[in-house]
Amino acid sequence: MRVSIFDVAKKSGLSVVTVSRVLNNATSVREKNREKVLQAMKDLDYRPNASARSLASGKTGIIGLILNTLHDTALDAVVTEINDCLAEHDYFLALSISKDEDMFYRSMFQEDRVDGVILLSPTNSDVYIMELKKRKIPFVILDNQQRNPSVPSVIVNNYKGGYDATKHLIDLGHTQIAHISGPESLLSSRERERGFIAALEEAGLQPFGIEQGTFSITSGYQIAKRWIDSGQLPTAVFAADDFIAFGIIDAFKNEGIRIPQDVSVVGFDDQSYSEEFHPALTTVRQPVEKIGRQGVKMLLKLIKEPPKRNVISEFDPKLIVRESTGAPRRSDELNI
Repeated sequence: MRVSIFDVAKKSGLSVVTVSRVLNNATSVREKNREKVLQAMKDLDYRPNASARSLASGKTGIIGLILNTLHDTALDAVVTEINDCLAEHDYFLALSISKDEDMFYRSMFQEDRVDGVILLSPTNSDVYIMELKKRKIPFVILDNQQRNPSVPSVIVNNYKGGYDATKHLIDLGHTQIAHISGPESLLSSRERERGFIAALEEAGLQPFGIEQGTFSITSGYQIAKRWIDSGQLPTAVFAADDFIAFGIIDAFKNEGIRIPQDVSVVGFDDQSYSEEFHPALTTVRQPVEKIGRQGVKMLLKLIKEPPKRNVISEFDPKLIVRESTGAPRRSDELNI
């Protein structure tokens, strides 16, 4: 026989009203009584009916997450952290892979089926922002790709990441350093490039070259192949993401150019297989756990009580030095 709220009330020695308030996380319940109710629920193995709780509280207990792709282990780590953190607060996570505006308008979030929405690295956040504000759905943007102080966001200091990656190469003794950027439309790409240029200027150096790429292995491979065909190689490359870096290394290795003896390579993101790659990739690690947990914290606070002003949280990435970078060879050693 299914255990009811009345059984919990009887077991705890408290009223049904008190039990209901505990189930709905009301702040008016004394801590001693809350503990009695929770212990009774545990003893009886009571699981409140989700539909009943939703009707009573006016909440669904579901948080929506919108993202463009699942083919990225860094984003996957953020999603995992979000899911785990929401579970700690008795929320369920609903995913929507939205690659265009039509898919967003058809998504479940348009019918008030969620209590809030997390946007993960949206390429065109304006569409989402306008619609979510219109429907008064609380939301937070993680890895916001636009300078938009009017919305709650969690961002990474991509400028610092680009600076630290380039400074690492300079400190190793490199002076001929190239950069392959990501899409110019993305703020993260522009900020990483800005950090690259700032580190070089500080050292009194000029870029070997700045190439426009995309966040893909193919992009890195094709650009590195052009350098090889031209006979002019940098001694080091800062790639805007790990996928570009993998393509660069692949192209060089196919031509017998050694990493890092001949060319050093730094990536960005610290994809899960960066450490397993040969040579293991030096990269800039995104603080994925902090991003996911802070996003949930901000959103749940918004759901309870909208703030008077929007909050922007920023985290620093961390340079992870592995095998793909080293000191440049002396000119008398070069045989490329």
